[in-house]
Amino acid sequence: MAFREYKIGARMFGLALGGSMMITLYMPSLDIVKVGSTEYGLRKSMSFGRIGGFSLEDPFLKGWSKPKTVLLKKDPLSGADMEPTYAYVYEPGVRFNSAIPHPRILGEGVEELSVNEGRIGEANEREGAVFLVKEGRFNGKKYPYLVNATATMNWSPESVISSVSDDQVAQIGSGKIMFVREGCWWCHTLLPEQTQDWQAFGAPPRLGDFNGETPTAFGSDRKAPDLLHVGSRNSSREWMMMHFFNPRLVQPHSIMPRFDYLWGEKDAAGNKIDYDKWRQEYTEYVSGARVYPPEVPDYAADSDIRKLIDFVISLK
Repeated sequence: MAFREYKIGARMFGLALGGSMMITLYMPSLDIVKVGSTEYGLRKSMSFGRIGGFSLEDPFLKGWSKPKTVLLKKDPLSGADMEPTYAYVYEPGVRFNSAIPHPRILGEGVEELSVNEGRIGEANEREGAVFLVKEGRFNGKKYPYLVNATATMNWSPESVISSVSDDQVAQIGSGKIMFVREGCWWCHTLLPEQTQDWQAFGAPPRLGDFNGETPTAFGSDRKAPDLLHVGSRNSSREWMMMHFFNPRLVQPHSIMPRFDYLWGEKDAAGNKIDYDKWRQEYTEYVSGARVYPPEVPDYAADSDIRKLIDFVISLK
């Protein structure tokens, strides 16, 4: 009896907490799940893969088990010219984006077209698959939807990858891992606000832009420009290379740290990168003892910086 009031209070607190969590989290999800994915949302989520952060298949955030985004200009099987098309290649063993095993999250219209016309239910992780984004009609309305090109066009991951050059392949999913791992979201947001942001950084995203994306990378505190549409403002890989190697090469008063270590040990030609020499020459340039800054080394195809730049340029 002495603790009756405490027991009643604890139960009431638990009931209030549980009710508030249901109101703020569960009930809105019933409406959110009905929102149809946009074309941008489909393309983004398919290029990111299953999880864009820590996961069991990539516990050390190395960018493992991620799809490749391939720009096709010729049919992978016949070699015939075709309209430039982005294909999302999931090689054997790469985990599918959650929209494939759970098409319900795609929303009305997009789900039905993806399952019935796109045949995404026939995709097999063990064998891999190639996906496209197309537009179709459901109940008289236009919707974007996913197509399992492995089932509908007999395109295998191997045939697609072997039919293109390396400059037609973007490792966007692995690049998002680099973005999360390196803490880029500590300073940069991916969410323009309802202020002058719209004039400087572009329109804000729509709810349907995030179907199948886990997690989002909105950021919480902006100390640097918003990057949601940065690929539209600046798509120069050369500029990105200089900016990431040493931001002061392009913006003398930048507070952004160097990310030169993402180049790894060797450059694109397989030569060892001498970081100490580069930094010494850069110091000489800043002091005026050298007229031009040292050249930034070209990155290797399998380097972390290549993946990060692929991701940043994809933000349009």
